Amino acid sequence: MKYQPSANAFSIPVRVYYEDTDAGGVVYYANYLKFFERCRTEWMRVAGYGQAQLASEAGIGFVARKASCEYLKPARLDDELVVGLEVEKLTRVRVVFRQHVRRGDVELVTGSVEIACVNMATMTPAPIPDYLHAKLEALK
Repeated sequence: MKYQPSANAFSIPVRVYYEDTDAGGVVYYANYLKFFERCRTEWMRVAGYGQAQLASEAGIGFVARKASCEYLKPARLDDELVVGLEVEKLTRVRVVFRQHVRRGDVELVTGSVEIACVNMATMTPAPIPDYLHAKLEALK
């Protein structure tokens, strides 16, 4: 079955480099979380909001609160991957992203990452600004 991304999904290409692999020649498991992070960061950049801009202008940042992954098949050196996201749940302070890594139509890793919006000065929960909340809502 060929994967068809939904209209509310976002994805980026990622190539596997030597530094991403372990002694067995496959992507080291923790690096998939890095790939997930890159995808979320690039989505925010495409949406018009860089992390540094949000910190300096709005005084907010996003921190990981919870993450889980299911490793289905390995990725290897030089593989061309697609890392994607969709919003599973959205509140005023938190976002739960469904994320995946695919090689062509083959799903390699699926996961869920919950992030929380925080006030950068106090590191306490802060509401996601309305303009960003609306863009996240569009990914549901």
